[in-house]
Amino acid sequence: MKTQYAKNVFQKVLVPVIHGCDSDQSLAAACAITGPSQVILQGLVSVQEGETLSAAAMPVREVRHRLRLLLEAEPALRAREKVQVSYSPWDELVKCAQEIRPDLLVLEWPQAFEALRIPPNALQRPPCDVAILAGPVPETLGRVLVPIRGGPYAELAMRLSLAIAGRLKAEVTALHITPLAAEKPAASFRAIEQVLARLPQVSRQVIATGDPAGAIVEAARQFDLVVLGAAGRPEGQTPLGPVAEAIVRSGQSRVMVVKTRRPMPASFESASAGQSAISILVDKWFAENTYHAYEFTDLGALLELKRKQNLSISLALPALNEQETVGSVIRIVKEALLDAVPLLDEIVLIDSNSQDRTRAIAEAEGVPVFIHQQILPQYGARRGKGEALWKSLLVTRGDLVLWIDTDIVNIQPHFVTGLIGPLLLRPEVQLVKGFYQRPLKVDDMLQAGGGGRVTELTARPLLNLLYPELSGLIQPLAGEYGGRRTALERLPFSSGYGVEIGLLIDVLETFGLSAIAQVDLLERIHHNQPLEALGKMSFTIIQTVFRKLERRYGGHFLDDMNRTMKLIRYEPGRFSLEVQELAEQERPPMLDLPEYRARNRNG
Repeated sequence: MKTQYAKNVFQKVLVPVIHGCDSDQSLAAACAITGPSQVILQGLVSVQEGETLSAAAMPVREVRHRLRLLLEAEPALRAREKVQVSYSPWDELVKCAQEIRPDLLVLEWPQAFEALRIPPNALQRPPCDVAILAGPVPETLGRVLVPIRGGPYAELAMRLSLAIAGRLKAEVTALHITPLAAEKPAASFRAIEQVLARLPQVSRQVIATGDPAGAIVEAARQFDLVVLGAAGRPEGQTPLGPVAEAIVRSGQSRVMVVKTRRPMPASFESASAGQSAISILVDKWFAENTYHAYEFTDLGALLELKRKQNLSISLALPALNEQETVGSVIRIVKEALLDAVPLLDEIVLIDSNSQDRTRAIAEAEGVPVFIHQQILPQYGARRGKGEALWKSLLVTRGDLVLWIDTDIVNIQPHFVTGLIGPLLLRPEVQLVKGFYQRPLKVDDMLQAGGGGRVTELTARPLLNLLYPELSGLIQPLAGEYGGRRTALERLPFSSGYGVEIGLLIDVLETFGLSAIAQVDLLERIHHNQPLEALGKMSFTIIQTVFRKLERRYGGHFLDDMNRTMKLIRYEPGRFSLEVQELAEQERPPMLDLPEYRARNRNG
C-alpha cells in the first residue's frame, strides 16, 4: 500500500461551519495553512436552552446548503455529512475533534466563541492544537511576525508561520521579547534560538522591554500578520491571554493566536520546555525530505536527470555467506537497471570472505567480485560490514555510490531507484536512507512489524537523546542507502555495525540536516539474526555514538570504557559467562589515503 507524505505538517485541519456565523475567514486561514484537500468542515447548529431541538430543522438545512456551496467553490474540501445540533455546540465540536483527530482547529474571534458558547476556561485543555483568528488573513501576504517570549506555545506559532509563509511566499520574522533586566536568555528560549539558527529563511529581532504587549503592538505595524501563543496560564476570563488580547484590541494587525493541546510544563523557564522546539526543525525536515519509492518508477525520467547532470552511479553489494539470495538480488537489479535501462554504470560485489558459493554465484551473473580483506592489504584486514563499505569506495567509480544488502528475499528494482531519485532531484542532498516494513521471519512464518529491534531499542533512543535532529529518521540502521562520493570520501567509516549511525551523525555535523533524505522502500523480507547477535550489534553501535560525542565535546570516554561484552551461556543445570572483545574501530576518510587520491588522478 502506498504511503502518502504531506509537504506540510498540518495534514488535517478542522473548521466549524456554524449557523448564523460567517466561516469564510477561518476557512481562508485553514487553506493558507494547508491545502484545501486537508481541510475538513463540520456543520453545527446551536439551540438555546428551553427550545426544542426539532426547531433546528430549518437551520440545519441552511448549513447543509452552505456546505454544498463551499464544496462547489472548492471541490478539494471535505465536509462531514452530518450537521450537529446541540444545546452545547462546543461539546459537539470537541467530540468531532476527538473522533477525527485533526492537527489543528481554526476558530474565529469573537464570533465562533459566541456562537459555540465556548466556556471561559475550555481552551486550557483543548482537544487538539487551536488557532484563533482575529481579522482576515490577506490573500497576498508579505511579512509575518512571530513574537517569541519563551513560552510553551512558541513552537506551534513557528510551525504555523512557516506553513503559511511556505504557501503564500511570505517572509517570517521571529521577535524575541526579553525583560529589561535579563542577563541571559531564558532556558526555554535558548533551545528555540538553536532552531532559529538552522532556519535561515527566518529573520530575527530582539527587543528588551518592560511592556511586551506595547512592544509587540508597535512592531506589528510593519507586518501583515502576527502569529503568537496565548497565555500559558489562565489570567482572568480571556481565552487569548492579556498580551494577545491587547494586540487584537489595538486593531493594528491581523492576529492568529495559538494554543497547544500538550500539557504545560511545571516551569516555562525549564530546559525541557525549550528543547521541544527542536521538533520544529525535525518536522519540517520530515515533511520536505521523506520520499516514497513510487515517486521514482519512471526510469526514463531518472535516466534523463542523470544524463543532464553528467553523473555516473555505482552499486556496491556487501555480502557474507549469502548464496541463497545474492543471485536473485544481482539478476533482478542488473536486468532492470543496467541491461534494460543504463541507470547504473556498474554493479560490484564486496565479499567479506564468504565460505559458501556467494562469490561464484556473483561471478556467474557477470559482476566484478572483490574480497574486502584483499583490498588495501597494507592497512590490514578488519572484520565487519563497515570495512567492506569503506573499501568499496576504492573499487567503484560512480559519482553516486549506493549500497543494498544481499540478503533481501523480496528484491525489486525500487530498492535502488528509490535511493537514486532524491540524489538526482536535489543537488544539496548528500545521503539518502531507505526505510521499510520489516516482517520478522520465524520458522518460515512472517510476523508483521517484528523486525528492526536494534533500531527501536538502541539506535533511535540514542539519537533522540543525544542527536535529536536525527530523530525523524525512521530506520537509521537500514542497510539500503547511498550518497555522493564527494561527501562519502570525506567521512570516517566505522568498521563494523556502527557504520550506518556513524555516517548519519557525520553527515549531520558536516553538511547539516537538510543534506539527508529518506525514502520508503515498502517492505523488506530478510533472514533475521538471533538475539545474541543483536546484542553485539547494539554494543558496537553505542561505542560508535560515544566516539562521535568525543569529537563533538572533547574528552576520552572510550578510553575508560569496557570493550568486552559478557555473554550469558545457558547449559543444563548451570549458567556461565563468555567474554568477547567487541571493540568498534574506525577507518579514516578515504580521501586521506594516497592510494585513493592517486586512483582519482589516474582515473
